[in-house]
This record gives sequence, structure tokens and C-alpha cells, in this order.
Amino acid sequence: MEDCIQTILDYGLRSQGIGERLLPRSDFTLCQQFTLIGSGMIWNIYFGVVALITGFFFATALAMGKAARSAWLRKPAEWFIFIFRGSPLFIQFFFAYFLFLSLKSVHPSFSAFTSAWLGALVVLFLNTAAYSAEIFYGALQSIPKGDTEAADAYGLQGWSRFRRVIWPTMLRLAWPAYTNEAIFLFHATTLVFFSGFPATQQRGDALYYANYFADKTFNPFVPYPILAMYFIILTLIVITIFGAVNRYLNRHLPQDRRAKIKYRPQVIR
Repeated sequence: MEDCIQTILDYGLRSQGIGERLLPRSDFTLCQQFTLIGSGMIWNIYFGVVALITGFFFATALAMGKAARSAWLRKPAEWFIFIFRGSPLFIQFFFAYFLFLSLKSVHPSFSAFTSAWLGALVVLFLNTAAYSAEIFYGALQSIPKGDTEAADAYGLQGWSRFRRVIWPTMLRLAWPAYTNEAIFLFHATTLVFFSGFPATQQRGDALYYANYFADKTFNPFVPYPILAMYFIILTLIVITIFGAVNRYLNRHLPQDRRAKIKYRPQVIR
């Protein structure tokens, strides 16, 4: 027990460059694997949370742009959504990494590590914004006509109409599907490992450490199930949080009419 506590103190923040400088090289224990893979989850959670929050607001703007009557707003939104939904996520990581790496000649702060970190974050932000925008756009098209007519009857226009009627109704209709998008986004953070992250000092995500132990022990059936367990726990947390938000959005509806969160991994993109 004391050895495990010491391992946690040594490697608990290893993914942030804090603690032991070198990873264990022999006599690997379960505690070491749980600790280091859990340490790497800090990066996965960071990428997922930042991309989800920033992508949410950009997705709302894209959905409104796609629903706009003006072609100057509609066409750029449509092409952005099409490009990021139509191209593989891994290819987006690849191009973003080398794009930011090429900026090293412009500014020395763009190191290999920075390029991998920033490229991964930007791609996740843009990718989830594109998919979420399509979900929000579908919700906008599904807003009951009676809701907008009621807003017009009360004299609501412009920003007030959007904030009080359009946006809340859109969120309520889109939230179950958006929950699945959030789950996928956190799962997609494992692809950061293949985009050149980490580049220095063994400061990696969860898959990096799982892959490290699998290579060293020639036994993938211990580190990868540990990694899967962490993501299952993360998924349950996401479902719980988004379920609470869903209940809040539908609090004014009768119990039998409230949309329920349904986790459907078979239909996640």
C-alpha cells in the first residue's frame, strides 16, 4: 500500500511534467499502470472540455448561419460544416500539426510539442463545432411553429426573440443528440496520440502511457482494459452531467413529454 501511494506521488502528474523524470522500465505494477494512464487522462479531459465549451458557441453561430436567408452567411457555414464532417478526423490532426510546426520559423514558441498540443486542440474544436452545428441546425428546423408565433404575438424580435424562445427550444430539442456528440468528442481525444502528441519529455495522454506499457510488457490485455475503464467512467460522468442539464431544459414540460438521454454507441459517428 505504501509503495502504491509513493507511486501515485511520483507519477500522478507525470503527464504535466511533474514528478519522476523517467518512466518505469521494469517490474511494472498495476499501480504504476493505473497511475500513469490516469495521469494521461488529464490531457484527454482537458482537450475534451476546452473543445466542447468553445465548440458549443461556435456551433450555435454556424447553425444560425446555415439557417440564415443571406447566402453570404449561409454558404460559408455550409461549406465549413461539409469540409469538417466530410474529411477524416485523423487527416485533420495531421494537417494541423504540420501547419503549426511550419510556423516555427515565424516564432520560436511553435515547438514540436506546442504544434501537437495546439493543433490537436484546434482540430477538436473545429470538428465538434461542425458536427454540433448540424445537430443544432436540425433542431432549429424542428422548432414548433407555435413557439415562434407566440414570440411574435408577444412582440419579441431580434436578440430577445432568439434568447428567450429560439435558443432554449433549439437546445431542448438538440440536447439528446448533442450528448452523444460530447461522448464521441472525449473518445476522439485518444487520436491525439497519433498526431505527434506528446513530442517531448514523455508528457502524454492516456493512450500514450497505455501503449508504453503494452510495448514494454508485450501484454496489451492489462493497460488497454485500464484505459477503457477510465473512458467508461468518463462517459458515465458526461451522461450524468448532460442528463442533469437535459432535465433542467425540460423542467417546464409534463413528465411524460420530457426527452430522455439515450446513449446509443451504435449510432455515434
